[in-house]
Amino acid sequence: MREDEGTVASSIVKDLPEATATPEPLSDEDLPLDPDLYQDFCTAAFDDHGLPWMSDQEESPFLDPALRKRAVKVKHVKRREKKSEKKKEERYKRHRQKQKHKDKWKHPERADVKDPASLPQCLGPGCVRPAQPGSKYCSDDCGMKLAANRIYEILPQRIQQWQQSPCIAEEHGKKLLERIRREQQGARTRLQEMERRFHELEAIIARAKQQAVREDEESNEGDSDDTDLQIFCVSCGHPINPRVALRHMERCYAKYESQTSFGSMYPTRIEGATRLFCDVYNPQSKTYCKRLQVLCPEHSRDPKVPADEVCGCPLVRDVFELTGEFCRLPKRQCNRHYCWEKLRRAEVDLERVRVWYKLDELFEQERNVRTAMTNRAGLLALMLHQTIQHDPLTTDLRSSADR
Repeated sequence: MREDEGTVASSIVKDLPEATATPEPLSDEDLPLDPDLYQDFCTAAFDDHGLPWMSDQEESPFLDPALRKRAVKVKHVKRREKKSEKKKEERYKRHRQKQKHKDKWKHPERADVKDPASLPQCLGPGCVRPAQPGSKYCSDDCGMKLAANRIYEILPQRIQQWQQSPCIAEEHGKKLLERIRREQQGARTRLQEMERRFHELEAIIARAKQQAVREDEESNEGDSDDTDLQIFCVSCGHPINPRVALRHMERCYAKYESQTSFGSMYPTRIEGATRLFCDVYNPQSKTYCKRLQVLCPEHSRDPKVPADEVCGCPLVRDVFELTGEFCRLPKRQCNRHYCWEKLRRAEVDLERVRVWYKLDELFEQERNVRTAMTNRAGLLALMLHQTIQHDPLTTDLRSSADR
């Protein structure tokens, strides 16, 4: 019996080292990289206090330290993720509360309309219902009734006060209208004078063309004295002979001026006005040319001068005094009066344009004054404005200087 027990014990002792042998530790390379696998392992193997059925590290020889370390890391990562999500939710809740508070102050009409006690009472006459959010009245009818009552109560008194005391602004407006009318009459007279000069100039040009051509030797000799002199063009800066200076400068100016366009979206419509603006339509820019018609180098060309055409420029004495004679040199040879018809016409047309602009400005001033005088005695002005009369003994509010 003792021999049998000894053989059994020896067999147990032989098998025991193999069963209780400590396994070789695993490296990080041999472990899987799936975090879900470690999470499942941690959930099943141990709780927050360690293994439920093992309290000492020596009692769990099968659990590798690297494996336990990896499981703890995964658990800490999950905890940090939960904390960050919780912080985001709290931050979002605080943001929603702040936004709701701001909207409540910015948009009072969005207040809770379910609670009538929080709304003010309607200001309508005899109305006891709560006002609508963002309004002083419960409906449009209450607002209209209150406005009508105010007009019936205040307007008759204001009208009576307006009729009793003279208005200084009204008197100033009447004086201003009289001055504007006088200026308009002067501008119309000036415009008639310019129209008369326009027709006189056309008659002078027509009569000058009927003069006979005559060679003027004195003029030719006077021009030959300046052959050695030179002047510079104001447009291009090139040196030129004084005899052809006017001709060169006119052509040079027209060349540079044609590179620029002056236009408007609407054509000119002036009753009774003839030959003012060019008004040629440009389809590319969709505008009408607003240069003077006689000076537009872009849409007009000087006509070809015949060889037998006379210059015809009226001669003057002391710059302004007309002599009644005309220049009879051939137009091609006369360098003193180059393009005199175009310049005289442009002078008259420019003065006419200035008078028309002055008339337009005066019409605008008259319209503004009349509008102000009409609105001054209107319903809205009488309801909004009031003149306080401090002296009860007089109804005249004007100062001694204005009386």
